[in-house]
Amino acid sequence: MTTAQTSDRTAEFERHRPRMFGLAYRMLGSADEAQDTVQDAYLRFAGTEPGSVENVGAWLAKVVTNLCLNRLTSARVQRERYAGPWLPEPVLTADGTLGPLESAEQRDSVSSALLVLLERLTPTERAVYVLREAFAYGYREIAGVLDLGEANCRQLYRRSVARLETATVRYEPSERVRRELVEAFVGAAREGDVAGLEKVLAADVQWWGDGGGKVSAARKAVTGREKVLRFLAGIAERYLEGAVFSVAEINGEPGLVVHSGDALFAVVTFEVRGGRVVAGRTVLNPDKLRFVGRQLAAA
Repeated sequence: MTTAQTSDRTAEFERHRPRMFGLAYRMLGSADEAQDTVQDAYLRFAGTEPGSVENVGAWLAKVVTNLCLNRLTSARVQRERYAGPWLPEPVLTADGTLGPLESAEQRDSVSSALLVLLERLTPTERAVYVLREAFAYGYREIAGVLDLGEANCRQLYRRSVARLETATVRYEPSERVRRELVEAFVGAAREGDVAGLEKVLAADVQWWGDGGGKVSAARKAVTGREKVLRFLAGIAERYLEGAVFSVAEINGEPGLVVHSGDALFAVVTFEVRGGRVVAGRTVLNPDKLRFVGRQLAAA
């Protein structure tokens, strides 16, 4: 293969990279693993004969999906042994890293809340759900990706929806309301304003923390407004003196980025319903903050 041919094929792959990364991330919930998966797909593509792949996008989607299925099989065992709650790796999305997020449905497909729920599905159910919901694949296309029958894919999709429907995550309709709530939370947290925090938290709010056994974090969700307020006050007193709080678009929604000194301390995503924060999900595990840390450094 000539240098020009190699350059052309690399350029062709790069046109599909963002979409493939978005697919892999939705499948895995891990940005670092998604990057590795997309790179594996590139190496496989580079190893094909020029002109042998008729539809590059479809070919890559099939390769990436099946690489993710292999990773999910081992990931399931690892996540069962995970120290404390498992949360997806946060990703800055305002720059289009996970593709266009113009509609509520598109934002929903990368939300931390939904990615947690997708852990309920088998790997194949998850693949069908992601391809159908996030990428609008028809059942024939999904069948081609997974080498399954169309009827089987329809059944897998219905089953996945049934598993998720009791806890379906939907956004507060107004993006303005969501951002104002997060900014109110940040302002109250920055000032130590307990009354201000009370106003934005739902009575039955749940607060999750993912330290992965690497840093201190609650091993179970903290539930109820008063308990969450006491928990957050304790965290602030122990760890957050002089911390810097900022709002950024995380996984398609306004989120909180916390720096302690020069170090990225935590990233928080919020689930909002009825004009109140009903859940907070805090990623503290430094391994899970590497990708978003690189994004913040490059911004």
